[in-house]
Amino acid sequence: MSDDDRPSTTPPAASEALGQALGAAARRAGLDPAEGATTGHVVWRAMGGWRGVAESVLPSLVFVIVFTVTLDPATGQGDLWLSLGLSVGLAAVFTVVRLVTRSAVTAALGGLVATAAAAALALWTGRGQDNFVLGFFTNGAYGTAFLVSAVIGWPLIGLAAGWLMNEGTAWRRDRRKRRVFTLLSLAWAALFALRLAVQLPLYFTGAVALLGALKIAMGLPLFAPLVAVTWLAARALYPRAAKAPDARSERPAE
Repeated sequence: MSDDDRPSTTPPAASEALGQALGAAARRAGLDPAEGATTGHVVWRAMGGWRGVAESVLPSLVFVIVFTVTLDPATGQGDLWLSLGLSVGLAAVFTVVRLVTRSAVTAALGGLVATAAAAALALWTGRGQDNFVLGFFTNGAYGTAFLVSAVIGWPLIGLAAGWLMNEGTAWRRDRRKRRVFTLLSLAWAALFALRLAVQLPLYFTGAVALLGALKIAMGLPLFAPLVAVTWLAARALYPRAAKAPDARSERPAE
């Protein structure tokens, strides 16, 4: 029995709904193969531009710097209240700026909630490394979702691309597309797994400063190249659509 003859393990309605949600999120992030934008432009938009990069990196960077500067050699812990307070405060400033300028606030607000929740956990336990626990769960959840979707034959990348390119789940009947989307989903799963494999040992050894530095280094610097690869692969699968941008999805960059 060929791959195309295998019975579906995901109800069509569920796959279409999931594809629509993933595709809409990708389009909001600027990942639409029909737009005909350059790879660099797409990656930059996916990261949120300068504002998105700052919102993603600076709160964690401030925490690492302040925690390291105030580190007590005797206890191996820095000033949690100061480092976490400045980190959360900076995330709050970003959110307020978004509100004042009436720009999209969802990402900044989500970052603020995540930063505050992580800080609350670290303050409750009194351990700086616990500021990264929620991130472990997030990476684990995303990695598992991408891996499972690829294994059962419904790769998340394919569901999103199918909705963006107005072909629903028809891509599953194309062996080339199905193979590429499966490999891309496995690549994203590998990214999240790599983060956990590198960072979890540091968490258990209490290497807070190094853990924080590696979290930053394994964030956007790894995210951006994989976005580029995903974008280029999708455009290669839909060359005609890439040459004729969909006017409905055109909008100015942030």
